[in-house]
Amino acid sequence: MTYTFTKLVSGMALGFAAMGFAGAAIAADPIKIGVTGPFTGGSSSMGVSMRDGVKLAVDEINKSGGLIGRQLQIIERDDEAKNERGVQIAQELINKEKVAATVGFINSGVSLASHRFYQEAKIPVMNNVATATLITHQFDDQPENYIFRNAAHDSIQAPMIVEEAITRRKYTKVAILADSTNYGQLGRADLEKALEHKGIKPVAVEKFNIKDVDMTAQLLKAKAAGAEAVLTYGIGPELAQIANGMTKLGWKVPMIGSWTLSMANFIDNAGPGGEGARMPQTFIQEPTTPKRQSFIINYLKTFNPKNARIDSPVSAAQGYDSIYLLAAAIKQANSIDGPKIKAALEDLKAPVEGVVTTYNKPFTAKDHEAITANIPVIGEVRGQRVVYAYPEDHKKASEVRLKDVNAKGALAVKK
Repeated sequence: MTYTFTKLVSGMALGFAAMGFAGAAIAADPIKIGVTGPFTGGSSSMGVSMRDGVKLAVDEINKSGGLIGRQLQIIERDDEAKNERGVQIAQELINKEKVAATVGFINSGVSLASHRFYQEAKIPVMNNVATATLITHQFDDQPENYIFRNAAHDSIQAPMIVEEAITRRKYTKVAILADSTNYGQLGRADLEKALEHKGIKPVAVEKFNIKDVDMTAQLLKAKAAGAEAVLTYGIGPELAQIANGMTKLGWKVPMIGSWTLSMANFIDNAGPGGEGARMPQTFIQEPTTPKRQSFIINYLKTFNPKNARIDSPVSAAQGYDSIYLLAAAIKQANSIDGPKIKAALEDLKAPVEGVVTTYNKPFTAKDHEAITANIPVIGEVRGQRVVYAYPEDHKKASEVRLKDVNAKGALAVKK
């Protein structure tokens, strides 16, 4: 009987020990973060740069011990800039991979098509590149919103473009050329609204499709209307065709457009025709702060891009920062439960030092936009890379900027 009792106790001890080891193994499972974007095709310079920025942040966090006792694991998927592919990926990341959150989305159409699955599953999404103003407002009619963003939305960018063209450079006749995607057409609407605030009506409004290689018809209409500048909303390859089309026509007027004029596949494909193009930028590849210097050095060392130039610096920086914002929320919540991460994001207790800025209470329950109008500056293509267009902006970028929670006016650009 003594032997039997001893054997029973020993067996129970072994069983509890095994359960303990199993529990430890479960606790040590990585925290899965989805990363979705176009890693092939015309938008890939943005997607790859974003993904690499994410990888850099995840690697840093894991090397410093991870989060809440666990390592981060990214589950990356190429959405090919296709709405239907984005929808498939959202369902896969939620139902199969069981991600705690997802970062990414380059193309506004893909983002808008995919969000409802995360919203229904109560899984936070951090849009780190897509800029359509609607993105964080899709679910305003619902009691909770799981969609966040740390990119300069179009209601910030469009007024900056107009301010540059009309106020700073004194053009009164401008044409708008925008692609036919959700991104292009929503941006075009924001441009027209910003121009209206200045009492200006565009002399021409023209549309083009993705993969179009001849912009002659649109440019001739803009030229015939007397346009002094062309305002753009599109992505790199087609924007380069606009610049090249102007060169062929012998008609050179300034291009001023959304942040995508900084894409490598615009700068490289447009060549001399792209020189002087200007656009809003949350980040320019210059070491203006210690944090930016460290980021640039580590990015170049890790990924070794051609000519020591990040293909899409804005995408890389915002991708990097999106992980640190999520990490701060997970740490504060001490959980990977979606509603708890969301609640923490809406009330982050400590500032988060990023590459774009230092985020001080970047979100609230009613405001899921981390980037305010006082953060972006105007960049210019010069010598096959983007630089600061104005010395005062370079000085501004050298200062650590806390988010100004009072700078929320959609059409206000704080200078």
